[in-house]
Amino acid sequence: MQMRKLGRSGLMTAPLVLGGNVFGWTADRATSFRLLDAAVDAGVNLIDTADVYSMWAPGHKGGESETVIGEWLRARGPALRARVLITTKVGMWPARNGLSAANIAAACDDSLQRLGVASIDLYQAHRDDDSVPLEETLAAFGALITAGKVRAIGASNYSAKRLREALDVSAANGLPRYETLQPEYNLYSRAGFEAELQALCVAEDIAAIPYYGLASGFLTGKYRSPNDFGKSVRGGRMAAYLDARGLAVLAALDDVAAATKRNPAQVALAWLMARPAIAAPIASATSLAQLEDLTAAMTLELSAAQMAMLNVAGGD
Repeated sequence: MQMRKLGRSGLMTAPLVLGGNVFGWTADRATSFRLLDAAVDAGVNLIDTADVYSMWAPGHKGGESETVIGEWLRARGPALRARVLITTKVGMWPARNGLSAANIAAACDDSLQRLGVASIDLYQAHRDDDSVPLEETLAAFGALITAGKVRAIGASNYSAKRLREALDVSAANGLPRYETLQPEYNLYSRAGFEAELQALCVAEDIAAIPYYGLASGFLTGKYRSPNDFGKSVRGGRMAAYLDARGLAVLAALDDVAAATKRNPAQVALAWLMARPAIAAPIASATSLAQLEDLTAAMTLELSAAQMAMLNVAGGD
């Protein structure tokens, strides 16, 4: 398994990132611990979370995912901590909203406390905040790096224009730059990343760690008609994918899965792992069986012909 660079940070990730949005929510503490242990055993070393996870759940206020990860890190000890990277985010949680210098500093301290770590390996701006000058935001991140609280920074949900501006501000002012980008990107939803962001990431050596790599579950092949929407709480979202192109994507995934003796989810993730600028897609699981299925994608190498078939089905 080949490790991938996180931009120019010096940090390296396995080809798959474990999503922590489910921890403390649809995966309780004990299940979360088992999932984290199994992911590390399978070779995953980057765990993605955010301060806002999972405030959307009834009775939750945010910080639940970071808290569970922190409890796991403390339970497993320093040797385990040395093997994993933690990435969390700031700017989307109403309790710590935006990218002002004061908010970034306070949110980082809060996250450090919940995670129980001395330093966040990759700290990401969860979304752009054009009400704050980029100089202020990047200088605030720089202060955290200088203080040893953060090792590298990244951006999530930035447009190509704003990412370009941020890179220019970093270069002009001697400030740290965004080393990673976390966009929505998968075999069905391609235009948002491929139109401009992909080329920018390639040119600037920025590592993309996309979310929704399985299109909320559509690319698993579980949802093939409206009759399947009741299979999970996410089923209602599938109507957006069940068009002619979505069905063509599923057919191509089925063909490649049959040829490789894998399943559609593994093929969809392997396709992402092989795309330009992609370091590792983010995927979450709520059971060990799901996790084993996802991590198996790290060992799947698609042929040029299989990649071409999927590219055409997805819109090339």
